[in-house]
Amino acid sequence: MANLKEIRNRISSVSSTMQITSAMKMVSAAKLKKAQDAITAMRPYSEKLTELLQNLSATLGEDSGSKYSDQREVNKVLVVAITSNRGLAGAFNSNIIKQAKNLVAETYAGKQVDFMTIGKKGNDILKKFGTVIENNNNIFDDLTFENSSEIAQNLMDLFSEGKYDKIVVVYNHFKNAATQLVMTEQFLPILPPKAIEGEAVSTTETAYIFEPSKEEIVESLIPKSLKTQLFKALRDSVASEHGARMTAMHKATDNATELRDDLKLKYNKARQAAITNEILEIVGGAEALAG
Repeated sequence: MANLKEIRNRISSVSSTMQITSAMKMVSAAKLKKAQDAITAMRPYSEKLTELLQNLSATLGEDSGSKYSDQREVNKVLVVAITSNRGLAGAFNSNIIKQAKNLVAETYAGKQVDFMTIGKKGNDILKKFGTVIENNNNIFDDLTFENSSEIAQNLMDLFSEGKYDKIVVVYNHFKNAATQLVMTEQFLPILPPKAIEGEAVSTTETAYIFEPSKEEIVESLIPKSLKTQLFKALRDSVASEHGARMTAMHKATDNATELRDDLKLKYNKARQAAITNEILEIVGGAEALAG
């Protein structure tokens, strides 16, 4: 009977866990809808702003380049790792941490690589792996363009002051609830317009009317574009987190249900065996008395 009691306790424990994971799945599903709508609405604006900036930048002479376009020898790199403040989201955080470590060990091997973390989970691991110059955990408590702009401005200042030669952002790109893609984007310096593979860069100038000058417009667009780029990465990460957690909790609930059913079957078999043994003992005793 002690074995039966142990199985009953396990069934109760698994059932409680299943209720928790099911509740977390529903909460993440509700949050995902709002986060997905936010990033879906923002992407066209971000992409059009980047396209406009590249078209204008391509028409400027080399001497008219922005301080944020300064291509210099890369000796000092800053990796901005965007994770979350909470776990239970499958491989959401570990994929970002793994990519950040790979950048240090492979892509930028032999160079000085520091980290700026956005999210508690990334900070907890990367501070043991390298130098974390700044951690921004509270940004997810109130994710607004104004709050993310402060971080973006700090990154722009670090680059323009020469403290880092290159800044890259590592984050999860939201594709759908079940799929998140780890992205590594160069934040600074600004990349020139890319040619389609196998084709030359188009030199066709779009017919714009400039007021004020083209240079002034570009100088005002660049900070706005960079701030928008970081804000988009943060929104992508938030949507990806909820999608990853919803998927992870769905799988956990299914696994808990399967385990509970197996335990119930095991319990019924053990209970049936115990009852059978008791019957055999009673029959055996009766036969002994009759003999």
